[in-house]
Amino acid sequence: MKSKWELVWENCLKVIKDNINIQSYKTWFEPIKPVGLENNVLTIQVPSQFFYEWLEEHYVTLLRKTIKRELGDDAKLEYRILMENTNSTNPATVSYPNSRESSNYMNEMNMPGIFSSPMVKNPFVIPGLKKINVDSQLNPNYTFENFVEGDCNRLARSAGMAVAKAPGATAFNPLVLYGGVGLGKTHLAQAIGNFVKTNTPNKSVLYVSSEKFTNQFVEYLKNNNVNDFIHFYQMIDVLIIDDIQFFGGKSRTQDIFFHIFNHLHQTGKQLILTSDRAPKDLEGMEERLLSRFKWGLSADLQIPDFDTRIAILHNKMKADGIEMPKEVVEFVAYNIKSNIRELEGVLISLLAQSSLNRHEINLELAKKTVMSFVKSVSKEISMETIQKTVCDYFEVQVDKLREQTRKRHVVQARQLSMYFAKEYTNQSLKAIGSHFGGRDHSTVIHSCQAVRNLMDTDEEFRESVEELKKRIQLSI
Repeated sequence: MKSKWELVWENCLKVIKDNINIQSYKTWFEPIKPVGLENNVLTIQVPSQFFYEWLEEHYVTLLRKTIKRELGDDAKLEYRILMENTNSTNPATVSYPNSRESSNYMNEMNMPGIFSSPMVKNPFVIPGLKKINVDSQLNPNYTFENFVEGDCNRLARSAGMAVAKAPGATAFNPLVLYGGVGLGKTHLAQAIGNFVKTNTPNKSVLYVSSEKFTNQFVEYLKNNNVNDFIHFYQMIDVLIIDDIQFFGGKSRTQDIFFHIFNHLHQTGKQLILTSDRAPKDLEGMEERLLSRFKWGLSADLQIPDFDTRIAILHNKMKADGIEMPKEVVEFVAYNIKSNIRELEGVLISLLAQSSLNRHEINLELAKKTVMSFVKSVSKEISMETIQKTVCDYFEVQVDKLREQTRKRHVVQARQLSMYFAKEYTNQSLKAIGSHFGGRDHSTVIHSCQAVRNLMDTDEEFRESVEELKKRIQLSI
């Protein structure tokens, strides 16, 4: 048989449930337990001081009206708050009344424990904290619209969009995004968060780096407020932790994150994690955490291919209002292969140098700029590279260039190879001739002049020369 205070509280909950959204009800009222009723004072037990403060700040009016409706105008509400007590298996409790002047009441009573500590604060120090208005710490510029999709990231992006549309309701929980530096993990993770914020505003979203999470935990540990830290993170609907590899070797941080992870996962909240390597390769991580990381989906982001790099540059140029010649874009995309961050870095450097030096963005400027990013740019184009590029274009074997044949397509390939060797290398005419079966310098001069004459009179040939220029420049 239920006690009188349990029946009173059940009736109160019916009214409360009709006056707030279901998510708030589950978060802030389902954990409450009625523990006593004496002299028209209903005592309820709440998990922490943070919990009490939240109720007092956001639901005090609703609580007072509900209690008075059940017990009359002289009804009062008293809180009993669980306190962490390391010396006992049973948690201690302290009580104080429902009142805006409760802090004065505590001071007068000189209560020990957590009530003599400073007021519990949001780890992100957000004034006027409200669950639905928790500062997400997201960068609004990271969206799906400006995340360029390619073969290198298609699975990760598709999974991210599925999670964004139904956070906590897909099989991708947690969603682990992993890959090298500058490949878009943080962008994609925050794009999910921004999508949720825009399309499901009643859900709280939080992005935090693993380093910041650890530092916050250490600070709360020093102040003996770990329960408040845990409770703050347990109320988030979509939690994004960046660079989880830095949890490696931090056993206490892993332990606290384990409890937060379990709570969020069990209550249908969404977890999104990023890492520089696959979960199976994470070092210094507890097995119980690694097994949970594998519950959902691990999707890798790889180095973008040439076409994707071109698309990324065009996307960035459009966003920043930059225009560049096609050959410059292709040159940059061909030479900056390691990650997206360097691609954008070259673009910014080009724009800065063009503005500061009042110089148009051209291939020459691009070469100078890229030199600071990749060592290979400074090397001279080799004779072998020129010959191979031209022969591939004409579908001629390279050794044919050294033969005495007069076949038209072979002669044309030889003449063009000599022309480009004169254009792009520092070798003498004699040295160039030696690469083509020991031909003398006069043959090289004749070949170069023949190419120039054809460029002046034959538009199709001129287009072929321009195409070959591009290919040779991209081969640097």
